Amino acid sequence: MISEKMKDLVKNNSVIREMFEEGKKLAEKYGKENVYDFSLGNPSVPAPKKVNDSIKEILDNEDSLKVHGYMSNAGFEDVREKISKSINNRFGTNFSTENIIMTVGAASGINIILKSILNPNDEVITFAPYFMEYKNYVKNYDGKLVEISPNVKNFQPKLDEFESKITEKTKAVIINTPNNPTGVIYSEETIKKISKILEEKQKEYGHEIFIISDEPYRELVYEDVEVPYITKYYNNTFVVYSYSKTLSIPGERIGYVVVPNEMEDSKNIITAITIANRIIGCVNAPSLIQRALIECVDEKVDLSTYNENRNLLYNELKKYGFECIKPQGAFYLFLKSPVENDMEFCNKAKEYNILFVPGSSFACKGYVRIAYCVSTDMIKRALPAFKKLADYYGV
Repeated sequence: MISEKMKDLVKNNSVIREMFEEGKKLAEKYGKENVYDFSLGNPSVPAPKKVNDSIKEILDNEDSLKVHGYMSNAGFEDVREKISKSINNRFGTNFSTENIIMTVGAASGINIILKSILNPNDEVITFAPYFMEYKNYVKNYDGKLVEISPNVKNFQPKLDEFESKITEKTKAVIINTPNNPTGVIYSEETIKKISKILEEKQKEYGHEIFIISDEPYRELVYEDVEVPYITKYYNNTFVVYSYSKTLSIPGERIGYVVVPNEMEDSKNIITAITIANRIIGCVNAPSLIQRALIECVDEKVDLSTYNENRNLLYNELKKYGFECIKPQGAFYLFLKSPVENDMEFCNKAKEYNILFVPGSSFACKGYVRIAYCVSTDMIKRALPAFKKLADYYGV
């Protein structure tokens, strides 16, 4: 018999994964070229050549015991040093090797932070719409996720509601910008206001309230929009980063956590997070891809395809009469459903072999998420189906 915690997780298995499996069934029935699967945020742009070259060079030239062996639970020192220098050069920060903990992607990074800071019944706030796994991550450590309702006008956070929902039990706030599922970037003004509210609340309640800045899409931005680096605005900030999207290597599971020296009790927190890395079962981040990062920390995927997809999809869907906000980053478009029930809209779209994810999965009913990290050709083939869908609803 499975545990009580797992019963709910099994019952509420990821809608995204279910859509992905549905897409495979439709492809078998109608042919892959006639199914338009926009459900999964799996990068479609190849990894930079330097990533593959670096892996080959390491395997050919480095000591295999070092390449494939254990290291500090925080990761290889030279890799962490290279990353800290890269961040400092880009954002004017002052991090060193000790401020970086290598992780098994961003998901593991968030989990080791929560394990290190949460006591039972502590509260973690996040802004809807949000990545659905946050709720499960918080539950892993017997915390409670508190949602701030979505601002569907521009998807910037509702700061009045945010301030009112901070309590003595609030331990952290998760921020995700560029945002999954909207593609919206929180403005510098928004970040400053969030920081000011939290500074005042820390004084009021007499304990730290942390920001956990979840940043797997930081490099996926368009039209030179700036993504604020949040440690520069608020001392008690963890930065969680992943190379999954930046380098198109999601299966390699590599990322890091930044803990600034300015954070309250930073040395103990760094120690706790490093231990958490071990005891949640990861032990350390994968060795080979860590070694490869030495030469790749400043590499990025070519965003031209994503940008072409973004413009094509946004412009055509608007032309058909659909409502959506133009994404500034990531590779998602958040489309308003023409009917209140977003799941009903998803089911109708499947009749035209279009698959996307209901916004209710991101705590934002009445919308759907379209992942445009697909081939441009597939988008072009899908447009007539989108037009038929629009005509059906008379949008």
